Amino acid sequence: MALKKPRLHFPGMGSDTSQAPEPESMGIPGVPVDRAHPFYFGFLAATGAVIAITVLRALASASQVFVLIVISLFLAAGLNPSVEFFRRKGLKRPQAVLAVVTTVLIFVGVFAAVVIPPAVTQVNHLFKNAPSILQHLKSNSYINSLNKHYGIIDSLQLKFSTAIHNGQYVVNAFGGVIGVGRAFVSGAVAALTVLVLTLYFLATLPTVTGVAYRFVPASRRERVSKITDAIILRIGGFVSGQATVAFIASIFGLILALSVGLPYPSAIALLVFVCGAIPLIGHLLGITSVTLIALSKSPTDAIVCLVIYLVYIQIENYIIMPRIMRKSLSIPGVVTIIAALIGVSLLGIVGGILAVPIAAAVLLIIDEVVFPKADLS
Repeated sequence: MALKKPRLHFPGMGSDTSQAPEPESMGIPGVPVDRAHPFYFGFLAATGAVIAITVLRALASASQVFVLIVISLFLAAGLNPSVEFFRRKGLKRPQAVLAVVTTVLIFVGVFAAVVIPPAVTQVNHLFKNAPSILQHLKSNSYINSLNKHYGIIDSLQLKFSTAIHNGQYVVNAFGGVIGVGRAFVSGAVAALTVLVLTLYFLATLPTVTGVAYRFVPASRRERVSKITDAIILRIGGFVSGQATVAFIASIFGLILALSVGLPYPSAIALLVFVCGAIPLIGHLLGITSVTLIALSKSPTDAIVCLVIYLVYIQIENYIIMPRIMRKSLSIPGVVTIIAALIGVSLLGIVGGILAVPIAAAVLLIIDEVVFPKADLS
């Protein structure tokens, strides 16, 4: 025997609406919450603070990921002019991206093969000869008097002798054997991540920017797209200009190494090229490295290299750099210095590299958005 399904009845449905039961009373609404009450304000403020702290901690825990993404976007924007160059030569975008990435990988491979072995040799040579070099410095009467009063050279000699005797100065510098392995693995993973993301962003840059533009209202989409394209163009011009400046610096490094008679002049040239690609603080690393290499030969050669390198830095800052960067980035010098200092303090060398093009992008937005609104008000 089939059971009948119960017939559901909803108020307001059917013909017999007059018999619908009235809804049960849930009580009289109370007085609305007083939003001006201190407890209400304190509760909202505390809740907002907890949410803000949670979000900031989540972002801080993933800060390294965001840094890698920003670096990849920066590299993709910087390499995009090279891709467009190959496209103008008749290649499709995937082929142009492959050509640019292959060229970059070849350079990185050549740099690693040429620079790393001599660098390891020079570091070992410098550590082994450090006590004798410090002993040679005592022949100077002024330095010897300072050493007698403060014992600077004696303490340095003791530290170098202890490190060389133990043979653990490289391992101890990285915090032990586990620290060396951890630093190598983390560096390799970060480099591979940046390479993959850069390749992806470079291949799909028009698609990525096109999707991003669709989030902007249609009435402002054209203006936002033009400003963003101009920022990407400026970043590309900065990368190409910085590469040109670094190439000129590498030629200088090669000539300096050959003139003074430093070992491994080709490795020094490549090292100066990489240091010259880092704005503002790059040559600080370059001059330190070249001076230390010269110091492994003699203190006199170190002083000569230091003075000549300082002269070249002034020539680059006041003659070479303004001529090359005139068309790509027009940034006041004080803005460049401030941006680089803030970038280095926040993200180290990576921040120093990203600071200048970011400052150029901010100045472009100010010129195109902020100043026009201020002039109309």
